[in-house]
Amino acid sequence: MPLALIPYVSLAVSILPVFVFLGSLVVLDSYKLVRFRAIAMAILVGCLGAAASFLLNSWILQVTGVDGSVHRRYGAPIVEELVKSFYLIYLIRKGRIGFMVDAAIFGFAIGAGFALVENAYYVKSLQDSNLLIWIIRGFGPAIMHGGATAIFGIIFKNVSDRSSSGKLAAFFRGFVIAVCLHSFYNHFFFGPVVSTVLIIALLPAVMIAVFQQSENSLRQWLRVGFDSDQELLEMLMSGNLMGSPVGIYLQSLQTKFVPEVVVDMICYLRVHVELSIEAKGILLMRQAGFALPPDLTAREKFEELRTLAKNIGQTGKLALLPFLHTSDRELWQLHMLTE
Repeated sequence: MPLALIPYVSLAVSILPVFVFLGSLVVLDSYKLVRFRAIAMAILVGCLGAAASFLLNSWILQVTGVDGSVHRRYGAPIVEELVKSFYLIYLIRKGRIGFMVDAAIFGFAIGAGFALVENAYYVKSLQDSNLLIWIIRGFGPAIMHGGATAIFGIIFKNVSDRSSSGKLAAFFRGFVIAVCLHSFYNHFFFGPVVSTVLIIALLPAVMIAVFQQSENSLRQWLRVGFDSDQELLEMLMSGNLMGSPVGIYLQSLQTKFVPEVVVDMICYLRVHVELSIEAKGILLMRQAGFALPPDLTAREKFEELRTLAKNIGQTGKLALLPFLHTSDRELWQLHMLTE
């Protein structure tokens, strides 16, 4: 092999496993909830995170004078998992991640980008042509980076869904587990080869369990949510609200809001439910194997929704909350229509 090609071959060997694993996660997702563009963005964020972590770790070593091996085992995992977690937190808080499987894919993509830059740095620094080293790095640290961030995302999303007021607790629970996994690997208690084998053996089992639980949750949510949204939309479109719980509640709002605002509130509720039903319909079609293009008219509905939201104000939106059931998952399904 020409000497000039050795660094490129070493880098390819060191990153191929993590990207194959990422591709496998995408293929396993039967609903194809995460777009390629979003995955590419997550990989790019991971690359930037690796550069930021390198600068932070170098600065900490310089300022504290701590031994490099000690920092690698205890300090670096904290710095790197914190940096990798920022984008996932942003996506979940903005409602761009609906289910644990989404969090797993985004987290693993961030870790893959991180591993790409980290292994490129080591290839250039070490200049070692021994492919065994790069195979171990590909199946070991690279998979570990993806897995740790994916596990953080899974835990953060799961705990956040169950407790709307426990975001901080959700973060610390996922963060501590990700840091412990990272630190455990960096200790090399069993040597790099055995540690790599453990990662390869355990991580797929965890991911498969998450996918099964997430898809069961998605099927249940689709079945219940679709029926309730359809029923609400039929009542709104027919105007036959009187006597129903929805009608009684909306009628009670007339004593608290002027008639024009009440009309806008009903329109807001109708548009929101229409978008919710359309998003669930897209998921059901994907489950059946049909790939639908993004709905261009959805942008117009979102614009109408924003205008109506300004008209009714924050108080009006809060009054409609029992029927909007706006959670992170509801926000996610609405965003999905415009991607």
